[in-house]
Amino acid sequence: MSSEETAPAAHAAPAPHGVTYRARHHRGTGPGHITPDGCSVSLYARLPAGDEPEIVAAAAPSGATLLELGSGAGRLTRPLRERGFRVTAVDESAEMLAQIDGAPTVRSTIEDLRLDERFDVVLLASFLINTADDALRDALLRTCAHHLAPGGAVLVQREGEWHRTRTTGEEWEHDGMTVRIALREPAEGGAKRTRMEYAFEDAAWSQTFVSHDLDETDFAQALHRAGLTLDAYLTDDRTWARALPR
Repeated sequence: MSSEETAPAAHAAPAPHGVTYRARHHRGTGPGHITPDGCSVSLYARLPAGDEPEIVAAAAPSGATLLELGSGAGRLTRPLRERGFRVTAVDESAEMLAQIDGAPTVRSTIEDLRLDERFDVVLLASFLINTADDALRDALLRTCAHHLAPGGAVLVQREGEWHRTRTTGEEWEHDGMTVRIALREPAEGGAKRTRMEYAFEDAAWSQTFVSHDLDETDFAQALHRAGLTLDAYLTDDRTWARALPR
């Protein structure tokens, strides 16, 4: 399903490969296509949805229109559509979007996205808010605010204490996959560089990325700069939050 056939009218285009902040600082290894920000399409197509669809469904109106920013291979797209949400999936990777069936798709970087349509819910998951590029963070949130329909809400997933306390060498099992933190070290500007390794019986991948701890004050200020305000934290660990227009 191509974005040209299914997507709402848009004023957006994917940035050339190699020019985004993520492309400069993120890397990935393993079989199959690796996106400019180091994500493996094959790996992301295997990842389980976890409890995220339930968190989103509990915070959004039944049957709402939902703009999913950074959808990847549809890990959340499919279960959200199964729950009755009318999802439009956005990603800068055509290879990721090719994994998604049954939902409109738009190929674009999030920061450049400007659709003509507005949505009841805008979803910014996968800890994208924790980018180590402050200007990019502001641009992501401005895109969220721009696409809200009257009465709409932005749902944001942010890194919590679980991420801050992980250290190099930790390893655990998750749904048939071995996950290992191969590297955890300080990076420029107070950020941290992490290399994650993911191993199944038949294949293995790694992803290296930089991120920035975002405490509640920093988070609230970032929302404010984009014309948003924190409405509520949706989980006890405060990794999921709902924001509303100011």
